[in-house]
Amino acid sequence: MTVLLCGASGFLGRHIRVALQAQGHTVVGAGSVRNAHNQLRVDYAQDTSVAAWLPRLEGIDAVINAVGVLRDSSRRPIEAVHSKTPIALFDACSVAGQQRRQALRVIQISALGIEGNATRYASTKRAADEHLLSLHASAQVNATVLRPSIVFGQGGQSSQLFVQLSKLPVLLLPQAVLTAQVQPVAVKDLASAVAWLVAHQSAEPLIECVGAQALSLSAFIASLRQQQNLKPARVMPLPQCLTRLSVSIGDRIPAIPWCSETQALLAKDNVSNSGAFALLLGHAPLPIQHFWSQAWNH
Repeated sequence: MTVLLCGASGFLGRHIRVALQAQGHTVVGAGSVRNAHNQLRVDYAQDTSVAAWLPRLEGIDAVINAVGVLRDSSRRPIEAVHSKTPIALFDACSVAGQQRRQALRVIQISALGIEGNATRYASTKRAADEHLLSLHASAQVNATVLRPSIVFGQGGQSSQLFVQLSKLPVLLLPQAVLTAQVQPVAVKDLASAVAWLVAHQSAEPLIECVGAQALSLSAFIASLRQQQNLKPARVMPLPQCLTRLSVSIGDRIPAIPWCSETQALLAKDNVSNSGAFALLLGHAPLPIQHFWSQAWNH
């Protein structure tokens, strides 16, 4: 199949591309810049109409949207990136399917924990998910929305942060990091699931993608440290005043994944039942105990 992959040069997109090509699919990458991963340039602030997307769907059999940002910026406005532009893309897929008299396969990479969450990240992601699922319900597209918990692997900003923290002998961590429950999933597992879904039309429309084990972020960092054969670190809660300061600094530095949005997202547990994802994979998700050897260094 010929697959349009939006976000092809991003963390998830690069791994999804490899998984798709391993299955023999042809990948047409789309992103904000032209490079080795992207044949099509997308302006996420401007390409918010069906007319902008319909020509790009010529010859495309399936569409994957793996684009996401954690915070707002003038170059990549979060409402446009997460909501307006994907909705225009999904509507264009609907039109293209009507023209061909065959619904296009559409896969949306969303995020776990966005239901009932008031952050801009969650609300904009949720708007696109709901629009796509409504198109699926009316048979205008054949869609699957994937909602992963924290995704771990080479190339991820948050993954790199967790690895860096795991090397420190003393850790001062915000309270949310000490208590928030997550269910990390290996990026290669997620990419394999996407590649399988491209060619299979009968999957559930909404699948939560989580690893086999739920644990706090601090316990996850401790596990990564143990997997490097390092002695346990001394972990202490970061005082609230310093937590507020760290969030304020993070809000001003786009390259840092820790910011006010992250803190708000961590206010709720990010866990689910792993059964549906294991069924999709055809095997149990990679255990956290093997993340260092098989998700980071493999």
